[in-house]
Amino acid sequence: MKTFKFPARHGYAVEISPFIPTRLACATSQYYGIAGCGTLLVLEQTETGISLVKSFDWNDGLFDVTWSESNEHILLTGGGDGSLQVWDTANPQPGPLQVLKEHTQEVYSVDWSQTREENLVVSGSWDRTAKVWDLSRGGQSLCTLQGHEGVIYSTLWSPHIPGCFASASGDGTLRVWDVKTGRCRLAIPAHKAEILSCDWCKYDQNVIVTGAVDCSLCVWDLRNVRQPLSRLRGHSYAIRRVKFSPFNQTVLASCSYDFTVRLWDYSRTEQPLLETLEHHSEFVCGLDFNLQIPNQGLVT
Repeated sequence: MKTFKFPARHGYAVEISPFIPTRLACATSQYYGIAGCGTLLVLEQTETGISLVKSFDWNDGLFDVTWSESNEHILLTGGGDGSLQVWDTANPQPGPLQVLKEHTQEVYSVDWSQTREENLVVSGSWDRTAKVWDLSRGGQSLCTLQGHEGVIYSTLWSPHIPGCFASASGDGTLRVWDVKTGRCRLAIPAHKAEILSCDWCKYDQNVIVTGAVDCSLCVWDLRNVRQPLSRLRGHSYAIRRVKFSPFNQTVLASCSYDFTVRLWDYSRTEQPLLETLEHHSEFVCGLDFNLQIPNQGLVT
């Protein structure tokens, strides 16, 4: 196991580059994001460990990060001041290329669309709105989507359906949105607690997983949402992030405020929990699979 520590920063999100399998980005904050500033870390995995490639400071906490799907040097982060920051790892200047400021509260989620012929970003905020952006069209959002009655913790593009994303909220609902119409296509009362994370299955456009403060994960088939396909229990505190495996249709990972990372196979009815990883000594907030190196597993 390789580890990297950065003084006075707590990691909130980690994402591996879609272009360079050994490179990853980590969004961090001071004082658990309650106060202080944030730093975007760009890291490189080597045979001996993890080294710092570059760091970018921001004047508020950074809560999420996403890599561009069209340029290996570009990243986007979401901050506690309600702004999105565009960074270029090839730029010698220390500041962001662009700052997008429309949200009125913390931006807790950013995601870059992976579907072809789209270059869109979606952001989710504590102001209860999700916004869609096209960075090539300047600093204004294309649309604002409203409907959640609580803060939005997670917004994620469908890897299958263009112009479609899901959002998870403190109001206990999972929503699926159509950007073309600007409307919510489906609202699922998925948990009786705040939902902190969601993710789409990479193999089935109808399957989504949610992770919530009630310590459970629910796997949903969007064609029949009366009850989940599977309800996974094992964490002892709130689930902070969930991710489907890119290599196995029914395997997923979750990380939690209980300091653990867990691997599950939701197709197993008897023992869906595959493994529990207990390497961290604080809250585990970030989680990602390496798309290009299957045997490397997870980064947290």
